[in-house]
Amino acid sequence: MSKRNNFLFKGLYIVAWVIFVGLCIEAGGLIVNFVFSIYKPEFVKNLYQKLDLSEMYSRSKWAFFGMYSFILVAALLKAYLFYIVVMLMHKLDLSKPFNSIVSGEITKISYCTFSIGILTYIARQTAENLQHRGYTVDNLNQFWGDSQAFILMAAVIYVIATIFKKGVEIQNENDLTV
Repeated sequence: MSKRNNFLFKGLYIVAWVIFVGLCIEAGGLIVNFVFSIYKPEFVKNLYQKLDLSEMYSRSKWAFFGMYSFILVAALLKAYLFYIVVMLMHKLDLSKPFNSIVSGEITKISYCTFSIGILTYIARQTAENLQHRGYTVDNLNQFWGDSQAFILMAAVIYVIATIFKKGVEIQNENDLTV
């Protein structure tokens, strides 16, 4: 592997770590918002992203807990996705990239990405349903505006995972014949 490629790979590894830490901070901030919105709702407007769902909480606790659950699970899944990416980059040996560990991690990434896409799509449809019932959900669109992109990305990553799996099989056959 050339020096330039090694430098780029390390740069991408650092970027993946930064994104992972940022997503963990976002998920932590949303958890703090959730706790504060239940116990001290007057402080919510001063907290992370000013996610104030107190009107929804006063109208329907079920709607509040449902929407906040979608938000929290999506944030945690995104953090987990980048945890898998960081672990993949940590375990990846670019001189022999086709191994079962890399293939498994890429498959996990595709499943996690698909889960995020499906969850955020369901959340968006649920929010639209609540909006038709008179709830204010405009500030929630930032959490699931990209559901189709995640589903499409999951399909592309799954194809890559399948190619890697086949590459592992071919490499193992070649190792046995030599």
